[in-house]
Amino acid sequence: MKIYFNVGYSTKVGERLQLIISEENAVSQTHPMFYEENGQWKCEVDYFSKSISYQYQVIDEKGNMLREEFVPHRLNFPHNYKEFVIFDQWNNKNFPENYLNNKILYNKLNTFKPGKISVLKRHTHLFRIEVPIYNPDWIIVLFGSTASLGNWDYNKAIHLSQTDFGIWETSVEIPENEFIQYKYCLYDKAAGKVFDVEAGENRFALPNQSKDVLHVVSDHYFKFKLYQMYHDAGVAVPIFSLRTDDGFGVGEFSDLKKLADWAKETNLGIIQILPINDTTANYTWTDSYPYAAVSVYALHPQYISLEQLDFPLPEHLFAEYEAEKSGLNALDLIDYEKMISGKWKYLRAVFDADKEKIYKDRNFKKFIKDNESWLIPYAAFCVLRDKYKTPNFNEWKTHKKYIAGKIAPFFSAKSKDYDASMLHAWVQYQLHRQLKEAIDYTHRLGVSVKGDLPIGIYRYSVEAWTEPELFGMDFQAGAPPDQFTELGQNWEFPTYNWEAMKADDYKWWKNRFKALEQYFDAMRIDHILGFFRIWRMPISATQGILGYFYPAVPVTLEEFGRWHIPFNFDRYCKPYINDEILWNYFGEENGKALEFINNNYDGTYSFKEEFNTQRKLSDFFKKNPRGSIENQLISLCANVLFLIEERNGQVVYHPRFNVYKTESYKYLSDWEKKAIYDLYHDYFFKRQDHLWYEKAMEKLPVILNATKMLICGEDLGLVPDCVPVVMDELAIVALKVQRMPSDNIPFYNPKNAGYLNVVTASSHDSSTLRQWWKENSALTQQYFNLQLIQYGQAPENLDPYLAEIIMKQHLYNDAMLAIFPIQEFLATDQRLANIEMDNERINNPAVFPHYWRYRMHLKLEDLKHEADFNKKIAYWIKDSGRL
Repeated sequence: MKIYFNVGYSTKVGERLQLIISEENAVSQTHPMFYEENGQWKCEVDYFSKSISYQYQVIDEKGNMLREEFVPHRLNFPHNYKEFVIFDQWNNKNFPENYLNNKILYNKLNTFKPGKISVLKRHTHLFRIEVPIYNPDWIIVLFGSTASLGNWDYNKAIHLSQTDFGIWETSVEIPENEFIQYKYCLYDKAAGKVFDVEAGENRFALPNQSKDVLHVVSDHYFKFKLYQMYHDAGVAVPIFSLRTDDGFGVGEFSDLKKLADWAKETNLGIIQILPINDTTANYTWTDSYPYAAVSVYALHPQYISLEQLDFPLPEHLFAEYEAEKSGLNALDLIDYEKMISGKWKYLRAVFDADKEKIYKDRNFKKFIKDNESWLIPYAAFCVLRDKYKTPNFNEWKTHKKYIAGKIAPFFSAKSKDYDASMLHAWVQYQLHRQLKEAIDYTHRLGVSVKGDLPIGIYRYSVEAWTEPELFGMDFQAGAPPDQFTELGQNWEFPTYNWEAMKADDYKWWKNRFKALEQYFDAMRIDHILGFFRIWRMPISATQGILGYFYPAVPVTLEEFGRWHIPFNFDRYCKPYINDEILWNYFGEENGKALEFINNNYDGTYSFKEEFNTQRKLSDFFKKNPRGSIENQLISLCANVLFLIEERNGQVVYHPRFNVYKTESYKYLSDWEKKAIYDLYHDYFFKRQDHLWYEKAMEKLPVILNATKMLICGEDLGLVPDCVPVVMDELAIVALKVQRMPSDNIPFYNPKNAGYLNVVTASSHDSSTLRQWWKENSALTQQYFNLQLIQYGQAPENLDPYLAEIIMKQHLYNDAMLAIFPIQEFLATDQRLANIEMDNERINNPAVFPHYWRYRMHLKLEDLKHEADFNKKIAYWIKDSGRL
């Protein structure tokens, strides 16, 4: 059959379009397109399939691809035509039909059944538009300028059928030989009438007088009013924080069902959680940190319900189990170590009692086969971690280097490690089954779940062990200083080797998203800035302040000359120490510092070689404590002007963050200070933007197109200008936290939020609203008067009526999503707020490692029966148009 493609696109001189047709398990076909007039490009293709997937690309004179559509076109062809003329539009990722046609839509319309259309031989046009509509009572209709399209009469509008999620089609006969103008409308089935017509200029189509040719008018970018698009509200709570009658001192996957019941009761459509992957490194409270997973696939055993395993607990353990459960559930906060040791004790007991049945379980065998690529290495890793009492594979006596063939025997029945390996595999199977059951239940209620993707991987994880070539193991990732952390953050994660990942088209990331998509409908990408550039430190550093952006356009020796800066390696790149600095750092204890530094007898000092990095000092102090001077010595190591990087055999330089605040900077001449300050400003705020834009656009479109989840990006911190540009182009929903504005203003006003935003009053990294209210009385007073528009003196505590005002500010605006921590919902009711306010904080980024142990003080069973409270929340959601 013949297909004639037509697409409008304005190119520059020397640019042209080409068509790429993709076929499953086949090489893509490339077809040149030819320019006609008025920005129209055409080509003719012989094609022999009833469905097609294709994209348009812009190329230069040499055939280099300059730009391509991020979302492919997909069409089905009726059988009774042999020729088709397709009228297309360039398909942008940030068209609503692309980012709103996601798994949340499928949950909202969980009773959806696709409609059908009949394309008759007499039909001349097939109109097709992609419009994800979240209201099941609404449909799309079409009317236009010809008699066959109703002559602009609403009552004669043609109803379209939703042939797939968000895809609306109709075929019509338009015998008139005249230019066709038309528009799409929204029709309310319950009211039986059109209630809105898309905005903007009329659309148009050409007449078709050929009987054997069908015109396919493939439209994009529906233009309805903003308030008619998808809006939702949700609750953010870590699963470990959920409290129910069924738990074992911690929230479990099965508790999601009770949270979903409460969400349904209150009209909340989204449940947002923290990462749920296994973080078991040492079986201590430090494993409570959810962003340091030992596997990006394995689920954390803390979330397993012992009472919902496939096999029961042995009878002789019932009394002991109930006593332990009762004691742990009575605690205000999670006792991670008692909880995890208890769970493993009972898991081993169940496994040992029913091992023979477990090994014969067909579903378990299938789970192993379906997941063997990650499950076998993970189980072996766990066995070796437990055997050698460390996740640091460099310290293991065997299997330091991962070799698949030497790991496979762990799953052989003859192996002494077989039972231990199968235990870990079985626990993962039970976790998957319990989570999937909870997610399916949540989806049946029309409630969606938003997961959280950590930007980094743990240094001693399965992935670092099995695929070290994909990571920068000689470096550490973190974040530069911000309003919360003066010295920056060092997460101690390795960085990514993006070039290695690019070599196989980011397969590692695609597989990771595919695994997450089993459970989640939306995904928060933690620190999305890491896809543009990462803040990286050498292994020799312990503080984030000694990091620099990577990739980055560095400073070279030649550039120092162009800036007329008299570069001196020792003065610029080593800690500058003189008598005055020694006194400022150590006071009367400065004599104690001489154990670690040499006197150069020229008024300056330098660190001894065995102590000349933060890591060397830190390692020394672990075995040889020196009290109060330890932190000062480590900080003194950061008193440098420039950081060095070896790149392709050449040394290049990066200005230290806040270089103008260092003690070293103070002792430069005025003209030297100005030159370095100007270079610093150029480095951080000018030269990097284009590079970071290119790096993000290289990888993010490929990764995002591998998933049907709605993607949100945590874009807080030092945000380059290119970040909002890329996020808008790729329709990544940005985060707006009221007290963490990106602009130079005291507070972000939610009423200014654009549609592609999620607004919130707090995050898991911040104090709660009630805590924040008491942190800085001057700031609170300013917020009370200017943001909440209240008069007089701010009350000492955040009263429930003020918490309600804050909530409503975030609900009544244009943002797609308004999501609040569970603590902020409870703050609106004096009876339900936690008396122990400081127990509600989840994380403090300034403290590392931090004990993540917050647990709701109310049980979900009791919260569901708080009728007045729940009705109040439900009314806010409905009244704000987020239902």
